[in-house]
Amino acid sequence: MKYPSVRRLLLGMVTGFALAGALTAQAADPILIKFSHITADNTPKGKGALLFKKLVDERLAGKVEVQVYSNSSLYGDGKEMEALMLNEVQMLAPAPSKLEQYTKQLQLFDMMFLFDNMAAAQRFQNSDKGKAMLKSMEDKGITGLAFWLNGMRQLTANKPLVKPSDARGLKFRVQPSDLQAAQYSALRAVPRKMSFAEIYQGLQTGVVNAQDNPWSNIYSQKFYEVQKYMIESDHAIGNYVLITNTKFWNSLPADIRSQLEEIVAEVTTEVNKQAAELNEQAKQAIIDSGKVEFITLTPEQRNAWRDAVSPAWKKFEAQIGSDVIEAAKAANQAN
Repeated sequence: MKYPSVRRLLLGMVTGFALAGALTAQAADPILIKFSHITADNTPKGKGALLFKKLVDERLAGKVEVQVYSNSSLYGDGKEMEALMLNEVQMLAPAPSKLEQYTKQLQLFDMMFLFDNMAAAQRFQNSDKGKAMLKSMEDKGITGLAFWLNGMRQLTANKPLVKPSDARGLKFRVQPSDLQAAQYSALRAVPRKMSFAEIYQGLQTGVVNAQDNPWSNIYSQKFYEVQKYMIESDHAIGNYVLITNTKFWNSLPADIRSQLEEIVAEVTTEVNKQAAELNEQAKQAIIDSGKVEFITLTPEQRNAWRDAVSPAWKKFEAQIGSDVIEAAKAANQAN
């Protein structure tokens, strides 16, 4: 009977240890979360993404790694949802209009002059009806984690916009939202769907000559350089839906997922707290630039705009749910 040589035994032991070490190292690789978004780092969404990464780095070091890609550096408007569905990114925070094909309920946030202010929008988002929206896409493979506020949306144009009739004939950039487009059509304006990254050039070249965004986006993307008039209209809530791939989220170890949920809740509170302050700072910076003229709509003027666009809502009421719309209207009344 032949016995293996000492050399062969030693070689086998070394190989076994190496293999075991490799498997251990592989098992210890952190869970990777790629967080892709289209705005600048100094916006509410940009700051939220970086705070999420910071807290995960502090509390889940070695277990979870977050990589943040801002300013469309990884995926732009047209590709980010496809990437999420393929699990090529694990976290996004798109505007509700980007999710229209997955749930019609989120069209609510495209209704112009529905919410009186950001506090009303936040009351609705924290309500049972609002929270239910986050779960409305799970049958499509998307889990909503939170709503992040981005401030009220404001109009910008190359002419003054005071009365609804002032919008007639203007080419407005709109998000990929049929409801947004319908409202601008009701104003006899021309809606043109365009990605966020294309707005500046679109305004500069005249492909569009008006748009709307919160002050933080108007300032960080320098839209005020190619628009003469800033109209403080507060006509819609600028917000994002923090989402993840459902299969990815559900596959996480329960303890990891629980800790991530706690971090998301903490970041959401901070993002929503800072949104108003960041937008006020951006607004003041635009004023200080001296490049634009400011117009602030009065409550009576806002009512006239609401009356002009609200007929366009009727086509979408059944899709959104009349109960959801009524809950949003009720949120305008502080408890």
